[in-house]
Amino acid sequence: MKAFERKKEVDKIDSQEYLAQMVKQYQNLVFSICVKMTRDYFIAEDLTQETFLSAFRHLDSFDGQNEKSWLCRIATNKCIDYQKQAARRVVPTEDCELETGQSKEGLPESSYMEQEAIEQLKERCKNLKPPYDEVARMYFVEEHTADEIAQIRQKNVKTIQTQIYRARGMLRRLYGKERGSHDGS
Repeated sequence: MKAFERKKEVDKIDSQEYLAQMVKQYQNLVFSICVKMTRDYFIAEDLTQETFLSAFRHLDSFDGQNEKSWLCRIATNKCIDYQKQAARRVVPTEDCELETGQSKEGLPESSYMEQEAIEQLKERCKNLKPPYDEVARMYFVEEHTADEIAQIRQKNVKTIQTQIYRARGMLRRLYGKERGSHDGS
């Protein structure tokens, strides 16, 4: 019985290490899919986490082939599920046409909205104090990994990870202030 429990623990550690490698390699890709599909930075963060949690829960059923497309499919499904739930909560007005469920990908207005969201993110990054402004731009806009930023800036990876974490909090506050001013708060 002890050998079985030991093997189970080793398998669990191997799964956690494998997931950590997948997160490191694909977190920007998964996040960008979620941002493009939801057009909401903070919801995309949550869906990115849900994607990797789902992947971890289902590692035993994953055949090990093409993990990139597997993660992309999970992320896409998470976003679709989120949009379905959000659509149920929205009460249509009489001016509102019913959605046909067709993809808006490639339409001029969705391309414009995506570009506008990126420009807004760039502007908010510029409003951060150094070094957070540059680190945020490199990580969130240019989609560099923490390792790449550390190499470019010739800093320790842990320092860059801390700066990314702090920049995320600063951006969250900036977005929150803007939402509050739009809500009339």
